[in-house]
Amino acid sequence: MTINRVLFTSRKLAESLNGNPYMAVISITDPTTPEANLDPLFRHVLRLSFFDAIPADEYQPMLPGLFNRSLAKSIDDFVSEVHAAPFEMSVMVHCEYGVSRSAAVALFVEAFSGAPLEAREFTYEANPWVLDTLLALHPELSVEIPSPDGVRDRRTAIRA
Repeated sequence: MTINRVLFTSRKLAESLNGNPYMAVISITDPTTPEANLDPLFRHVLRLSFFDAIPADEYQPMLPGLFNRSLAKSIDDFVSEVHAAPFEMSVMVHCEYGVSRSAAVALFVEAFSGAPLEAREFTYEANPWVLDTLLALHPELSVEIPSPDGVRDRRTAIRA
């Protein structure tokens, strides 16, 4: 396994970290904020911008700033590339607060790579739209999301 661990965090913490060339970063910001100021020693960075929102209707036309299949494909391609690297790498995902979008993407990276997800027990607020859209790219994957009360929610790909 090339991806050896997955973690998710807030933008503030990600911006405070010293860079590491063996850590890939998926940097998620709001469309209304500037890019995260990450240490240049992070050499493998995917920067994305979308709101932490869920469409009212999955069949409505996509509004600007919402997560969509194109963004999901960008994440999938980046994770595939990192996972195929000839050396071990960890993957850090951050969003503004490190709760919803980053947790959803980190759960996907864990399912895709098989690498352990640090602080997995805190992923119960993962954005379901983001996670379902990512899982739709790989119908063979499923994810168990822990919840604060011990009940587990099993997410699988959106079936068209």
